[in-house]
Amino acid sequence: MSRSNAAGAKVKALRPLARRRSQRYEQGRLVIESAVVLGVALDAGVEIERVIVELDRCSSTDSDVVRRASRAGAEALDVHNGTLAKLVDTKSPQPVAAIAVMPEMDMATALDEATFVVIALDVADPGNLGTIIRSAEAAGADALILAGDCVDPWSPKVIRSSAGGVFLLPIVAGETDEILDEVGRRGLQRLAADSAGGSAHDLTDLTGPVALIVGNEAHGLPFDIDRMIDDRIHIPTAGRAESLNVAMAASILVFETARQRRQISRQGSANPEDLDATL
Repeated sequence: MSRSNAAGAKVKALRPLARRRSQRYEQGRLVIESAVVLGVALDAGVEIERVIVELDRCSSTDSDVVRRASRAGAEALDVHNGTLAKLVDTKSPQPVAAIAVMPEMDMATALDEATFVVIALDVADPGNLGTIIRSAEAAGADALILAGDCVDPWSPKVIRSSAGGVFLLPIVAGETDEILDEVGRRGLQRLAADSAGGSAHDLTDLTGPVALIVGNEAHGLPFDIDRMIDDRIHIPTAGRAESLNVAMAASILVFETARQRRQISRQGSANPEDLDATL
């Protein structure tokens, strides 16, 4: 790995990809901002084109990941300390960043044989979407679908907050009506999370094919969603807060789904009345 002024244009290519959604989709490229997430991407088979490294700040673990990327075909460029702070949004960036090819997935492939899907509808905050992705992947969801006006799942902030989960879970996007129609056509029960309405989540059978729908942080679900869903569910709370954060609510719902499915698997029974109420 060498440090060269001739590589300046290649290094600066990081900046528009890190800061502008239009550039990411125009080029089909995304930015990874840490060695840890880069390692997850490599494990997932994501194609890494270029790694930009402040080698003087790298730990031995960081350097090991950079060498892995190089062996996989990525070009590695060493830059002066402080360079990455001028290129990415993070105030105190990690010493490793990378440009990777954006994974592609179509709706039919993502939903093929899926029985556990999470639908994020108009989720606007990158941290929230990243946490939803991370939790959905950890709970064993088959896919995550972005409906309506969601934040870009390939923004560096979402990638960071998902801890690389974006590379481990099929993620697709589309129009709300089309998505909910397609999910229903495939036989998944469409359950919309509501802070006040519907059955309690832990008293709802989540062991069959299910699509869990969470809405916008400020406005919740669209007013006309009832015609496109099968039911509403809520998470009972004892405090005075009106509702939970959307990422927290999604995490509770996906892990309750996972819990019920594990319980059914252990018991060899599909009767929801047999479910053990303890986690």
